[in-house]
Amino acid sequence: MNNRPIMKSKQRIEFGDFQTPSDLAAEVCSLLKSMRISPKSIIEPTCGVGRFLEAALNTFPNFEYASGMEINGLHLREARQRIGSRDSRVRFHRADFFQTNWDKVLNSLPEPILVVGNPPWVCNSELGAIRGTNLPEKSNTIGSRGIEALTGRSNFDVSEWMMSRLFSGLRGRKATFAMLCKTSVARKVLAQAWGDELPLERATMHRIDSQATFGVAVDACLLTAEFGPTSEPQVCHVFERLESKMSHSSFGWRDKRLVADVTTYDKLKSGLTGSRIPWRSGIKHDCAKIMELRPDGTAFRNGLGERVELETDYLYPMLKSSEIASSGDATPKRWMLVPQRSVGEDTSAIQQLAPKTWRYLQSNRTRLDGRRSSIYRGRPPFSIFGVGPYTFFPWKVAISGLYKELCFTLLGPHEGKPIVLDDTCYALSFESQVDAVEHLRLLESNVSKLAINSLVFWDTKRPITASVLNLVDAKRLAGTES
Repeated sequence: MNNRPIMKSKQRIEFGDFQTPSDLAAEVCSLLKSMRISPKSIIEPTCGVGRFLEAALNTFPNFEYASGMEINGLHLREARQRIGSRDSRVRFHRADFFQTNWDKVLNSLPEPILVVGNPPWVCNSELGAIRGTNLPEKSNTIGSRGIEALTGRSNFDVSEWMMSRLFSGLRGRKATFAMLCKTSVARKVLAQAWGDELPLERATMHRIDSQATFGVAVDACLLTAEFGPTSEPQVCHVFERLESKMSHSSFGWRDKRLVADVTTYDKLKSGLTGSRIPWRSGIKHDCAKIMELRPDGTAFRNGLGERVELETDYLYPMLKSSEIASSGDATPKRWMLVPQRSVGEDTSAIQQLAPKTWRYLQSNRTRLDGRRSSIYRGRPPFSIFGVGPYTFFPWKVAISGLYKELCFTLLGPHEGKPIVLDDTCYALSFESQVDAVEHLRLLESNVSKLAINSLVFWDTKRPITASVLNLVDAKRLAGTES
């Protein structure tokens, strides 16, 4: 495989078909050997053209049994030709991963076992877009709810399901698991394993350059996990490269949650018992072209370019993530139409209180009723979410959920009205400027930032979340600072 960018064909999307270069497979197996792994059984569950299996056979010649399994017949034929019939200990099977009884397969293997490979790098949303069927059933051998039980999400990486299924099958076995995957997938699989109390004796993550290797711009790694009779501290050591000798960081499982820096978390966890004031997300409306407007003289202009005249009763100055992500003066340049003061509030009163606003909403009802999220179903017309009394407090301390640094911003009234935020932001709300300023000071302390950083994985799409922020007791943390 060369290093040029890879075009996504339907098959490549459906099967996450990124074949492992031979040199990378050899490098991974060399690393495993340096970890003093000596398997009797070698299995590659999605072997493709067999490069990983070939590298493993070359690196660990004293195995007793080896198997390559693959759904693609052409790939399997190439794997057979590549490895040939040089060894009667090697078997190839055409198999659908999702229809395979992995408990039976893994329980039949002599120990120690090495499960190695490069499972599909594809999300189920991509499969839906091309009507792909390479997915697990909703009900399976892990549990009655299938993938929902594993991920709790409507969108998921297929490799996450596969790897979690293999982890489950390795419970109670002496085995090493080593697979290439997205770093986000590696963390989710480990979090589930630790949460399920699987006996992992050791876990490591070695980062790889997926752009150079596979032509895809994602954070990727080699995840290794060693199974055995006992469980060691639930920590994964992270290495910058496959050849790195020393880890540069470690994440792990603490207090039933995944934390980015176990050392710092352990030191400061007394101040991570809960925020004294709840962090709230901004307003969710899913219709920016209608609900977000810019001033245009005495009127407003919406995202469709239409100039509209509205009462100001339901209009509030707003800021988006990009506008609060850097320090400085965050001055609103647009206004948000906020039809409700609480979730589920009847909106019919707008007709009497603000007839121009009502007519505007009615004229755009098709767009608003067509919002795809199921949360709007059965709700009053023009409903929004992420709104409550806190929305209308005059002072806020806000932060973007999307940007890759901790930057808190103080927000006060604008043109006599409280500033509202979109749903990519989070805020603490205050009636008093003094209270807001004091809380901002506490959050910006070194110890608070260290504590938050111990919880945050900065390579994720939305690194800052309400669940993270709501763990932080900034006042208590300030008391730990020496």
